[in-house]
Amino acid sequence: MPDAGFLFKVSRPRFWLYVFGPYLVGLAAGAASKEDFFRIDSIIFGLYFLLPANLLIYGINDIFDFETDRLNPKKSSYEILVGPESHRSLAVWIILLNLPFIAAAYFIAPQTLPSLAGFIFFSVFYSAPPMRAKTIPIVDSIFNILYIFSGAFSYQMLTGLFPPFAVLLAAGLWTMSMHAYSAIPDVDSDREAGLSTVATLLGKNGTLLFCLLAYLSSAVLAFAYLGYFAVVMGAVYVFMIAISFLPSKEDRVFLIYRYFPLLNAGVGFLLFWFVALKLA
Repeated sequence: MPDAGFLFKVSRPRFWLYVFGPYLVGLAAGAASKEDFFRIDSIIFGLYFLLPANLLIYGINDIFDFETDRLNPKKSSYEILVGPESHRSLAVWIILLNLPFIAAAYFIAPQTLPSLAGFIFFSVFYSAPPMRAKTIPIVDSIFNILYIFSGAFSYQMLTGLFPPFAVLLAAGLWTMSMHAYSAIPDVDSDREAGLSTVATLLGKNGTLLFCLLAYLSSAVLAFAYLGYFAVVMGAVYVFMIAISFLPSKEDRVFLIYRYFPLLNAGVGFLLFWFVALKLA
């Protein structure tokens, strides 16, 4: 059986904020008072969107991606390569750590079940057959809307309502860009393994252009809700894409990719406080 350290690594802790951050923003958007952050259901499901939810996303990815991952030097030097001998026990732990929270949602927060179902569906079938969306260019990026469902979950938990469609679309475009940009460093290993992605389809520059258009569209849609905050944050990502186009002796995209989680965490931190100020 895998130890706790192994499960922790598989869950990609540097990416936890991609799920937990939207959860906090959804809380801030749906809260009627500061006390809503400390409700028992807010705390329980906040814990879910840390290790268990991320283990679901990345553990299933590692189980079904071994043939590609073993060709990717990033897995041995920057992440973790999960061999076939660990797949069965990893699947068991994913189930054991997720089921209690799914049951909790059913009994204490049934209004969240549509959001939770969306999160689980897109998380599982991004990597798992029969859909395996990550092997279908463009669809692979679309399926990364899985990251916005934690925010929809917390908003729905507090208000009983689904977030406005324009908000979901803006957030979805942002996650599409995030995914597509992150796929660029894997182009060579994915092509060697015969895996089709948005990046193998469009190439580096085409994917960067795709990211640029998606980030700009996201900022335009978010403007109605966030005002000039959306403009400023959109400009940050446009600048990131612009410098990624510049030629370099080193792999500039991979260098930026290594700091990508920090950039996204910083933007998410600012977004949380921008939304939460309404409670001050």
